Amino acid sequence: MRGLLAQLAKFGVVGVLATLIDFVVLIALTELGGWDPVLSAAVSFVVSVVFNYVASMRFVFTRRDDLGRAEELVIFVALSVVGLLINEALMWLGTSALSLNYVLVKVVATALVMLWNFCSRKRWLEAR
Repeated sequence: MRGLLAQLAKFGVVGVLATLIDFVVLIALTELGGWDPVLSAAVSFVVSVVFNYVASMRFVFTRRDDLGRAEELVIFVALSVVGLLINEALMWLGTSALSLNYVLVKVVATALVMLWNFCSRKRWLEAR
């Protein structure tokens, strides 16, 4: 149990940093660049995924011996694409369908995607 808590703490630190990157890019593209929030969210999500991959596989999860780096990256990206779809669906629903503030919607989307990320990466990427 102690190991899981330590891993969750590391995941949390990486997640907070990735989230900061995500939000900074989102707000910069939307407010300074004049982009649509849904498009901004997609770009910011991808930027944060690149950081998250490097940090997560170095500091959070124990690499599987049966996966090469290329396979690991493909799985990480596939799991992240599911997270992106969750993110984008929630951003569209919240901003377009419900007319909620995009930052509020992004907070909710981020929490749900973080839950997905930890569980899916632990299941498919971590050594048993």
